[in-house]
Amino acid sequence: MSIYGTLYRKRIAASWFFQRRFSNSGVNYPAIDELNKELESIFGERPLSSSLNSTPTIEPEYNPNSDQKPQLTHVDSTGQAKMVDISHKGDTKRVAIATCRVLLGPKVFPLVASNQIAKGDVLNVAKLAGIMGAKNTSSLIPLCHNIMLSNVRVDLKLNDKDYSVEIEGEVGTTGQTGVEMEALTAVSVAGLTVYDMCKAASKDICVTDICLQQKSGGKSGSWSRGK
Repeated sequence: MSIYGTLYRKRIAASWFFQRRFSNSGVNYPAIDELNKELESIFGERPLSSSLNSTPTIEPEYNPNSDQKPQLTHVDSTGQAKMVDISHKGDTKRVAIATCRVLLGPKVFPLVASNQIAKGDVLNVAKLAGIMGAKNTSSLIPLCHNIMLSNVRVDLKLNDKDYSVEIEGEVGTTGQTGVEMEALTAVSVAGLTVYDMCKAASKDICVTDICLQQKSGGKSGSWSRGK
């Protein structure tokens, strides 16, 4: 028999042992204890806990203004990905602003500025795409909560100094979790839409500098880039 077959048979046997392990029901029976020890010496000790049987824990929200060390709230004690439980949080007004730049280049920039791109009005289509992106964030990012948005604003502005489109997205809600990802998704999708609308004219377009600029609300309070 191959080594793989031997290992497989041992795995089946170990599984049977852990499911059928002798129990002394709280009564001290030396013979049963001795038998269990002998079986454990063959198959190994039974795991103390299982991720399937573990009780979900509520992770505290990280406050950047405190002295506590940041925690990975989207990872459980076994290292598995999880959605954060926000049921214990109260509703607060939350706002997030993100930005993005699309480098069009000197060839494409005047076409966008004069609305001569064959696919249509680049800035207006990208604006609508950014709003839709914010509303569908939980469908795109696996561990994001599906939350009710009270406001989505996406603005696109042409910058003739570096032949770029500057994009700013603002998202607001009153709820139990923040809208940073919604704001970031809004500007990202808007930037990608600009690329899609213009790619026939140039493949050299670059979507860059996607970042959160500021957020407010929640236990962690307000935050602004560079402050």
